[in-house]
Amino acid sequence: MGKEIERKFLVDKDKWAQFSKPAGQHYRQAYLINEIEKTVRVRLTPDTAFLTIKSSTDYISRAEYEYEIPVADAKEILDRFCKKEISKNRYKPVIGGKEWDVDEFLGDNEGLIVAEIELEFESQEFEKPDWIGKEVSGDERYYNAYLIDHPYKTWKND
Repeated sequence: MGKEIERKFLVDKDKWAQFSKPAGQHYRQAYLINEIEKTVRVRLTPDTAFLTIKSSTDYISRAEYEYEIPVADAKEILDRFCKKEISKNRYKPVIGGKEWDVDEFLGDNEGLIVAEIELEFESQEFEKPDWIGKEVSGDERYYNAYLIDHPYKTWKND
């Protein structure tokens, strides 16, 4: 069984802006199924595409199955079958030997920057860079599956 163990954090925008980051990559993604107990996602970068199936999250762990698919198929699925999508630029800095995924959201989620780190086990220690802010691992509002229907620009007092 595929398993994802991931911790998620908000990013301090000012410190992130000062950080010497690697080149980012543009992502488009949307959901074919977006339910509490499961999601089926299509994700497209300029060079690769994936179909990902995920279970509901138990704090920081969940079942995950990911399969590379042809880029042309992903473009067609996104364009023909998905009414809403998430757009973001992803950066992959390596800190303390661990790769982070830092997403700067675009469009209706612009202004939100979230960092994620995948772990081998739930209690694994890792180095936090100074641009890491509040942990939001258990907060569903920061899941892409939530953001697609509840964009960041519509949030009040956040």
